[in-house]
Amino acid sequence: MEYVSLNNGLKMPMEGIGTFLLSPADAEESVYQALKAGYRLVDTANAYMNEKGVGRGMKKSGVKREDIFLVTKLWPTEYEDGAKAIDDTLKRLGTDYVDLLILHQPVGNYLAGYKAMEDAYKAGKVKALGLSNFPQEQIRDVIDHCEIKPQMVQVEAHPYYPQTELKAYLAKYEMVLMAWYPLGHGDKALAREEIFTKLGQKYGKSNTQIILRWHIQSGNIIIPGSKNADHIRDNFDIFDFALTEDEMAEIAKLDKNTRYYNVSLKEAAGMYLSARLDFNAQE
Repeated sequence: MEYVSLNNGLKMPMEGIGTFLLSPADAEESVYQALKAGYRLVDTANAYMNEKGVGRGMKKSGVKREDIFLVTKLWPTEYEDGAKAIDDTLKRLGTDYVDLLILHQPVGNYLAGYKAMEDAYKAGKVKALGLSNFPQEQIRDVIDHCEIKPQMVQVEAHPYYPQTELKAYLAKYEMVLMAWYPLGHGDKALAREEIFTKLGQKYGKSNTQIILRWHIQSGNIIIPGSKNADHIRDNFDIFDFALTEDEMAEIAKLDKNTRYYNVSLKEAAGMYLSARLDFNAQE
């Protein structure tokens, strides 16, 4: 495993298990399998409706809580009463703190939500703060109004969309990037790019493993999700080799500035704020 130091000194694993779209039962098993395979980073969210399953998987693994870096996210409808939302998520996860808490979307009263996260940070309920899907303008808004600057930003990132401009901005504040869709939303065209096939043959790795290794060497934190135990283990088998500078430069040529998620912020606002989910109803 490789680690990155956040701007508050906290050490964070660079690869974890993602649980987006997993049922509580599948999340429980995936987290268990990942932790058994050596993962120490787990990513979930209130809106995934599987936090209870994630908590069960952590306990089932037998790995000490202090050895797991746990990430979850607040939904926009919770921003106005963030303190309660944070306490509720801790109960669902069965823990008294999370290592990283993230605002899930840049809509609604996200400054109020961030203030609640700062209060939880001071109270020891949260060890690091983050933003998800925030464009640069909204990141700047949070930085301009916050007391504790964020430690990371979670956005879509992959070889076709490496977020070069955003990463340069984040570097000014020593903020790191966590990538979702790290494999391009399963795009076979990306996975089958000739450069990945060539490097896979050289290093005895799959094309997927080469892409994930590219992320690590680019400084990205990655959270590929799977409910297949073999895939979970394979995705983690990327720390016994390193791409050369020339190989990294060759992969950089794939940048198309093309994203897969194209919902506008205005469209997203209506969608996210109308989704008042009953998080505590999950199994």
